[in-house]
Amino acid sequence: MSTILEPSARKLEKLAYERNKLLKRLLRLTGQAIGDFGMIEDGDRVMVCLSGGKDSYGLLDLLLTLRSRAPISFDVVAVNLDQKQPGFPEHVLPDYLGKLGVPFHIENQDTYSIVTRVIPEGRTMCSLCSRLRRGILYRVADELGATKIALGHHRDDILETFFLNMFFGGKLKGMPPKLVSDDGRHIVIRPLAYVEERDLEAYAEWREFPIIPCNLCGSQENLKRREIKQLMREWEKRFPGRVDNIFAALSRVTPSHLMDRSLFDFTGLAATGAPVEDGDIAFDVSPEFEAAPAAGADAALPVVELVRRKPA
Repeated sequence: MSTILEPSARKLEKLAYERNKLLKRLLRLTGQAIGDFGMIEDGDRVMVCLSGGKDSYGLLDLLLTLRSRAPISFDVVAVNLDQKQPGFPEHVLPDYLGKLGVPFHIENQDTYSIVTRVIPEGRTMCSLCSRLRRGILYRVADELGATKIALGHHRDDILETFFLNMFFGGKLKGMPPKLVSDDGRHIVIRPLAYVEERDLEAYAEWREFPIIPCNLCGSQENLKRREIKQLMREWEKRFPGRVDNIFAALSRVTPSHLMDRSLFDFTGLAATGAPVEDGDIAFDVSPEFEAAPAAGADAALPVVELVRRKPA
């Protein structure tokens, strides 16, 4: 009998070890983002927007844990906007939050009827839905006396938004970890800015959050965001580390080497005779770019060979 139980015991021990690592990583990255961007201050009342998805559940859970360990004092209140989608299980979130013992507020607003009436069938509803949702949540934040509005967007959301703006909007613009709301009255924070989606998926499975699917927008296929998500997954599979580098680049911007005249005074640029850091080294080939990728990848070939193989 012992030979049967031992493999099972080792498996459980390994699972507990991996989950402990996951929790430590999530808390570390969330705490780091909060600290790096000054998201939460002593005395804050943080309104966590809870949709019923894995990301917002994870955000609430991690913030509650960090609150119990933080050297500062802040309150957390969970808020859900019930948009009256057909079949929405109204009892799930109140039951969960009641058992959790966290203060919460359920706001009932029939935005579903508005969106389905205004947007033609087959068109993406996300944009209008988001605008309506934001306005309602800002009002609720005022009513609850919230000083910060916390959203569950993670690292992958930020990168997807960056590529959406670049590919389809012609802008170098992402999703900031901290910003002032549209009405200028609130601070919106994204404490999961450094957290990968796959870690949140694993955490949600472990914690057994009662996930509520979004049937309003999540059922619509061929969204541009879905295309970008698939592109990023293919990159990560073929070129491990590429997505990490792109994310790191969002915090390492050199305006003088771009083309935005509002960020850098190109017309007033003059030679001073003094050395300039990062001057014209953009013309040089960085040693980092010459490092050989994984075996079998075309990028490992010399540039000359790649040019020769390029179709006419």
